[in-house]
Amino acid sequence: MNKKLRNRLVRISSVIGMCLPVLLYGCGPGRDSKDAAMKQKPSLPVMTVTLSDATVTTYYSALLEGKVNVEIRPQVDGTLEKIYVDEGAFVKAGTPLFKIDDRVYREQYNSALASQHAAEAKLVVARLDEEKLVPLVQNKVISEIQLKTAKANTHAVQAAVEQAKATTRSALVNLDYTVIKAPVSGYIGKIPLRLGSLVSKNQIAWLTLLSDVSEVYAYFSMSENDFMRFRQKYAGTTIQDKLRQVSPVSLVLSDATLYTEKGAIGSISGQFDQTTASVRIRAVFPNPHGLLRSGNTGKVVIEALSHQVLLVPQAATVELQDKVFVFVLGKGNSVKKQVVTVSGKSGDNFIISDGLKQGDTILTTGVDKLQDGAVIIPVKNAAAGEVRK
Repeated sequence: MNKKLRNRLVRISSVIGMCLPVLLYGCGPGRDSKDAAMKQKPSLPVMTVTLSDATVTTYYSALLEGKVNVEIRPQVDGTLEKIYVDEGAFVKAGTPLFKIDDRVYREQYNSALASQHAAEAKLVVARLDEEKLVPLVQNKVISEIQLKTAKANTHAVQAAVEQAKATTRSALVNLDYTVIKAPVSGYIGKIPLRLGSLVSKNQIAWLTLLSDVSEVYAYFSMSENDFMRFRQKYAGTTIQDKLRQVSPVSLVLSDATLYTEKGAIGSISGQFDQTTASVRIRAVFPNPHGLLRSGNTGKVVIEALSHQVLLVPQAATVELQDKVFVFVLGKGNSVKKQVVTVSGKSGDNFIISDGLKQGDTILTTGVDKLQDGAVIIPVKNAAAGEVRK
């Protein structure tokens, strides 16, 4: 081997020998390993739960109906001859809607009218006969019994006239029923039948549905527990007294927009539905522009002030299998999953009625990926949602 090459290898070996202890010391346990362990603990914001006043907002799914919904049905039998209106049109009370072929009913009316006139003519003759007998009885030309017989005959003929008039009026009513008019002002619904269709006064199907939507009723159901809390919240000895204390309610439409007009709770059903354990409630909303129609859906929003309740941000909760959980901070900064009972909603917060107490510390964000018993680095007084992992 070359002498120069051998000297170079000796120098390289010396350098490696000097560096090896340093490398081994740097790879051993020390402060860097502790820092790495600290970095594995997530830093998450926490808050202390306290009592405070809150405006409780509750949403109830509702079905909308017009103030008056009238099923337009035929009162006589016949064929549909004319349809004066179209679906969706607005009509005023008394406006003709449909016409049924009236030829049969017109002839019945004419026949009844003729019978009435004949009976009236007989009444005239009977009265004349009665009047002729009066002087004869007075002069004792004939007996009084003949005059009484004539008077009885007059009364019988007069009764026949009244009967004929009643028949005429009945025929006229049926004739008028051939033109079906709007009983109230409102909007025309679906018209399932067409010209020439055979209609009957005994048929199940209606000709159309007429809705008066100047005011709209929003029907929704409240559970038994919610209803009990509702009753306790407002002053008054009767339900009507309590309803007068309720603030105006709002309506969220099916497209999530807020209806511009405020409504009021109008009435509460007198009994609970045993199937659903709920009570039916009606809210009334003005509808001056006809925006709302029968059959619309939405949500009635009831707001009420609650005093000294526990508020928890919705972002601090996790919902799993119909249960709501929060993570409570315990000893050693470990977290525990806790089931809570939500009794209402106030803005972006839940109102907790059970599962937490004043002074508990909970995590406000990052709870969706956290495991029960995990250790964290709490960041106190952080706003909910400030830290995102």
